[in-house]
Amino acid sequence: MLEALEIKKSFGSLPVLQGVSLTVKAQEVVSIVGASGAGKTTLLQILGSLLMPDSGEVRIDGENLFSMKERDLAAFRNQRIGFVFQFHHLLPEFTAFENVCIPGYIAGRKSALVEKRATELFDILDMKGRMDHKPSQLSGGEKQRVAIARALINNPSVILADERSGNRDSHNQEELYRLFFSLREQFGHTFVIVTHDDQFARTADRMIRLRDGIIHET
Repeated sequence: MLEALEIKKSFGSLPVLQGVSLTVKAQEVVSIVGASGAGKTTLLQILGSLLMPDSGEVRIDGENLFSMKERDLAAFRNQRIGFVFQFHHLLPEFTAFENVCIPGYIAGRKSALVEKRATELFDILDMKGRMDHKPSQLSGGEKQRVAIARALINNPSVILADERSGNRDSHNQEELYRLFFSLREQFGHTFVIVTHDDQFARTADRMIRLRDGIIHET
C-alpha cells in the first residue's frame, strides 16, 4: 500500500538518500533503524510528503504523491497519512482534546463525528481523564499518546512515527510498543516507525536498516 521508488535527496553537496526503494504492505508494522545521519527521518518525511525528494516516487494506495497539485496533496496528507512527530508538535494554546480534533475539522468532517471519534480514542489510549488538559500539563508519555490519537483521528491508511525513545524508561517503552501493535490489531493501520531502539525494531514485522542513505538489509 506504500511504495517508494529510487528516492534520492541531497542537502547542498551532501547526499542523504541515494536511491532508496521499499514497499510496505497493508497492516504491516515496519521499523527503520540506522545511525544518526543515515537518512531515517529524511526518508520518513519524504514518505509522508512533508519533504520533496530530488528524484523518485512515493505511492500510497496507488496514488503518486508528488504528481498531485499542492492543494490536493495537502488534503490527501490530512486524510490518509497520520504523523507522530518526535517532539509531538501539540499546539500549546489548545487542550489535548482540541489538538486531537483539529485534523478532523480541517478535513471538513462533521464536528459531532470528529468529537465522538476523539472521545473514543482517548478512552482506548487510557487518557480520558486528561482530555481538558493543555500540553504543558501533560507528561512526555501523555503527550505521546495525544499525538498518537491525533494521528488516528481521520482513520488514515498509514501512520508514520519518528519514535525516539532513548529518554524514556524501559517500562514506558514496552507500553508504547505494545500500543502500536494493539492499534494495528484494532484498526488495521499500517505503521512505519523510525526508532533508535533495536529491541523494538526487531519485534516489528520487518526491519529496514539505513546506512549512508542506502538500505543495507530488510
